[in-house]
Amino acid sequence: MRQAKRRVRAAEAARAVDKFQAELASLDQALEEAIRGSDAARATSGVVDRWLVRLGLPDLATLLDRFERIRGSERVDEFGLDLEFEEMVEPLFVFLYRYWWRVEAHGIEKVPAAGPALLVANHSGTMFPYDGTMLKMALRLDHPAARELRPLVDDFVFHAPFLASLMTRVGGVRACPENAERLLRRGELVGVFLEGVRGMKKRFRKRHQLQRFGRGGLVTLALRTGAPIVPTAIVGAEEIHPLLGTWQWLAKRLGLPYFPLTPTFPWLGLLGLLPLPSKWAIRFGDPIQLAGRYSAGEASDPVLVDALTEELRETIRTMLDVTLRERGPAFF
Repeated sequence: MRQAKRRVRAAEAARAVDKFQAELASLDQALEEAIRGSDAARATSGVVDRWLVRLGLPDLATLLDRFERIRGSERVDEFGLDLEFEEMVEPLFVFLYRYWWRVEAHGIEKVPAAGPALLVANHSGTMFPYDGTMLKMALRLDHPAARELRPLVDDFVFHAPFLASLMTRVGGVRACPENAERLLRRGELVGVFLEGVRGMKKRFRKRHQLQRFGRGGLVTLALRTGAPIVPTAIVGAEEIHPLLGTWQWLAKRLGLPYFPLTPTFPWLGLLGLLPLPSKWAIRFGDPIQLAGRYSAGEASDPVLVDALTEELRETIRTMLDVTLRERGPAFF
């Protein structure tokens, strides 16, 4: 009986040892796989880092650290500009500006180095206001004083939760005379796109054709504040998403002013949102000092305001023609 019990205990001990050895072997295998995975991850990270350096971007660890801060900071101005968030996303826009669209800025030194000014430009892009973003990058990267631009943004953008937050945090401000005047009184550069949505949804066959401007609110603002107007022509955004047509039925249901149809969108899904690498050029004209020619009281004269608005439109149209000729082919 005792021998039988000893044999049972020995068998149980042997099974326990076998189980322990099996678990040990499993842990050893898992450790080896983890080490191999870590080596592969480091190798992959090294390859990614090399490509990021070639593109002029921070390394992967820095980018991941920035994305961890995507919720933003509490240091925002009264309009919602988040400097930390802007710094985080800046490498993407630097890449677009320097390498993807190869933007050339002509006459950028004409933009005042300090004090308020209204930069008035044509508008296009179909999908997103990339032209406003590239204008902002030109002033930040190539202007001698590295000035910050505050673009005025159409109301419909602020009805889209993600876009509203993004545009606000990178410096966009809801377009209205009150906001524009507050910015100018603070000595800011204000970007204005008087074509509005009409410019964004131009068909490709009408590219580079300046659409009708607004009712003269910009001229009234310049007369009232004394801020100079800098006419600006942007060439290149017309070709990044060639607009073939719009789907208004869907646009109404999505609460959008239009739903674009391009050669790639929506047919290729999210890939269709990738903008084409057209060649861009931005030209800045001589500042127009209305304050030296007219009094603030004349801002209420509708005939004068309309005449000055049309004069500004003709100036930008001429600049567009010159810039388009100098740029040459769109993709070379």
